[in-house]
Amino acid sequence: MITSEKYFTKENEIAYMGATQFKRFLECEEMALAMIYGEWQEEISTALLVGSYVDAHFEGTLDLFKAKNPEIFMKSGGLKAEYRQAEIIIQYCERSERYAKYMSGQKQVIMTGEIEGVLFKIKIDSYHPDVAIVDQKVMRDFKPIWVDGKGKIPFVESWGYDIQAAIYQEIERQNRGTSAEPLPFFIAGATKQSVPRLKIISIPQDRIDYCMTIVRENAPRFAGLKQGIGIPTRCNECDYCASTESETELVDYRELAT
Repeated sequence: MITSEKYFTKENEIAYMGATQFKRFLECEEMALAMIYGEWQEEISTALLVGSYVDAHFEGTLDLFKAKNPEIFMKSGGLKAEYRQAEIIIQYCERSERYAKYMSGQKQVIMTGEIEGVLFKIKIDSYHPDVAIVDQKVMRDFKPIWVDGKGKIPFVESWGYDIQAAIYQEIERQNRGTSAEPLPFFIAGATKQSVPRLKIISIPQDRIDYCMTIVRENAPRFAGLKQGIGIPTRCNECDYCASTESETELVDYRELAT
C-alpha cells in the first residue's frame, strides 16, 4: 500500500507511473529517467513553493510545510512577501462558497490501477466519491501560454493538466469497478495576482478521451525505459539536456532569430 510519506520514494517512482512522471517522459525521456534515479533535480522555485504553500493549507499540513521550508521566512520570523501573498490567496479561496465546496472533498486520496498493463498511482486533492475529481492548481494567471511550434494554447494543455485528468479519471474509475462511468474532472484554479482570480475549470470528456489515447500509446514504452528496455530520447531543449551536452553547437546567427 502506498502512503503519502512514501508516495514519491524512488522505489514507488520506479514501480508506478504517475501523471507528473508521465508528463516528464513526454517532455524528455532522458530527463525523466535522470529524475527517477536521482541524477537530476528540478530547481525548487519560489513560484512552486507558493503553490505548495496553498496546497499544504488545504491538505491540513501547513505547519509541517513551514517546518520543512524555513527559507520562506525572513530573519525577523515573518513570512516573506511571496508567502504573504499565498495567505491572501487562501483567504480568497475560503471566502468563495463555490471554491470551498469543490475543495471540501476527501483530501489527498491515493489510488492505484493499471493502464495498458502499466501500474499507475494518483493522489487526488479533493475527492467527491461518485460525484467528481478535483485538483487544485495555483498559477500566475489563466492566460494562454506560448508554445514553440504551436503558438498560444490554453494553459491546461500547455501544462498537461488534460493528460493528468485522463490518468486520474481512469484510475479512479477502475477503483469503483470496470463497468463504472468516469467521473468529471475539475481544476480548482487560483492565480497569484495581487487580487487573486478564482475559477472552477472543467475539461470536456472528448479532450480527456483524446489524452487517454496518448497515455495508452506511450505508457508501455515509458515503463520499459524505467526497466532498461529501449533507448531514451533527448529533447535537447530542457535544462537537463543542456547540462549534459558535451559539444558546443555551431550555428549561423540568423537561425537564432527563428
